Amino acid sequence: MTPNIWGSGSAWGLYFLFYNTIKAWIQQGNTTTPLGPTMNMVAAAEAGILTLVMTNPVWVVKTRLCLQYSNDKVPASLRYSGMMDALHKIYRVEGVRGLYKGFVPGMFGVSHGAVQFMVYEEMKSNYTQYYGLPLDSKLSTLEYLSFAASSKLAAAVLTYPYQVIRARLQDQHHNYRGTMHCIAETWRYEGGMGFYKGLTPYLLHVLPNICLVLLIYEKFTNNG
Repeated sequence: MTPNIWGSGSAWGLYFLFYNTIKAWIQQGNTTTPLGPTMNMVAAAEAGILTLVMTNPVWVVKTRLCLQYSNDKVPASLRYSGMMDALHKIYRVEGVRGLYKGFVPGMFGVSHGAVQFMVYEEMKSNYTQYYGLPLDSKLSTLEYLSFAASSKLAAAVLTYPYQVIRARLQDQHHNYRGTMHCIAETWRYEGGMGFYKGLTPYLLHVLPNICLVLLIYEKFTNNG
């Protein structure tokens, strides 16, 4: 639970910090200036890359701890008693590269946030324009929740495969030679559906989460 809390909390905090800073810079401080799809994606992608650099080690630890089994026959150096023990052992045995396993597919995963926030911002922008409202208008809770859920669904369908590849690369029970080898083996043994394993429970888990996160974000940052 601890790495998950650290990972999610720090990731969202850093992401919104970077995202809002980049947006403000592009808009030159004028929040009523629409960015458009391209610049929304650029801002979200840049924020995602910066966040990934800061949080990837935490996600490696989370994955390793979640994939430990009681009857594991792995060496003691690959068994972890907690978050700090995992960080220490991974760094000692595998070095910095061990803490950044899954970073390459994680970079592809930046597209998830970019797509999600582009769709989210464009839905808000088009909605306010359609009703003749200012771009920074405060909307209703239901409207924010609808935009959040729709943008998450769009991003998940388009980018979920990277999460499967990333998790498999970070799993100490697999011995993939790299991202392309993992992709090839998944396709070879499981076909296209292998890249969408766990999508339904994933959506059931993340949809309420992202709706709540974006609702809180809007309520605290949008002063109408």
